[in-house]
Amino acid sequence: MSYIIGNRCVGIKDGACIDACPIDDCIMEGETSMYISPFLCIECGACLPACPVDAIYDSEDDAIANGEVKAVHDNYNFFGFKFKD
Repeated sequence: MSYIIGNRCVGIKDGACIDACPIDDCIMEGETSMYISPFLCIECGACLPACPVDAIYDSEDDAIANGEVKAVHDNYNFFGFKFKD
């Protein structure tokens, strides 16, 4: 499981999540959103309270349950992998 940044981040890209994350290069800035590496994320939760738009889900399942299937796929695609539904 990985944390997922949902659609509320699109166009915002505040960067507070990057500053809060203790792992270098875990959260990366894409063209329209931030993305969390499913391979580097240690699920510490430091990014959750830092997000000013409450866009971070603590799992793929939580994101999907909240209608963020595209965000899950986009996150994995950003890191060059395909998410298996």
